Amino acid sequence: MITEKEYRDLAIEFGYPLARVKSIDLVESNGEGFDRKTGKIKIQFEPHYFKRISRYVTGLWSLNKVDVQSKEWAAFNDAFKKNPKAAMESTSIGRMQVMGENWKRLGFKSVNAMWDFAKVSERNQLWLGLKFIATNARLHQAVINGNHKMIAYYYNGKNYWIKGYDKKLKNAENNFAT
Repeated sequence: MITEKEYRDLAIEFGYPLARVKSIDLVESNGEGFDRKTGKIKIQFEPHYFKRISRYVTGLWSLNKVDVQSKEWAAFNDAFKKNPKAAMESTSIGRMQVMGENWKRLGFKSVNAMWDFAKVSERNQLWLGLKFIATNARLHQAVINGNHKMIAYYYNGKNYWIKGYDKKLKNAENNFAT
């Protein structure tokens, strides 16, 4: 759980309005960075990415967004046995689901260091998401400008509108601003 002070401190650190930070966190994280059942950090393993960077093409997994964390972890652990670094780089982690592949961009010495940082707290996981935003000039500017469509586009991809991410961001920000 992230405290009000942690939200405020992170908003100040990154120079984003507090209501916008909270809205991005709510829409992109569903409010949780750890599995309630196991206490493990939430992950989403990306088999297609793992296949590309590790060159393993057999024995891979078929996962989708509705798979439970136990299945995500089983697939991740199997990939980790084959190639630990590629498995960590191929997995979105924590509250903001930042891909491990971004470890250098976010200033970490290794993908392991990024994972270790994220496993400490949900505050650290939100920090990863905000650092990810801050290191993408277009996404950063969209957040500064309050352009919800562009925030959704740069964070979720060109099909952001299918799930209405832009509308969810705008509505959440309006609720937090009142």
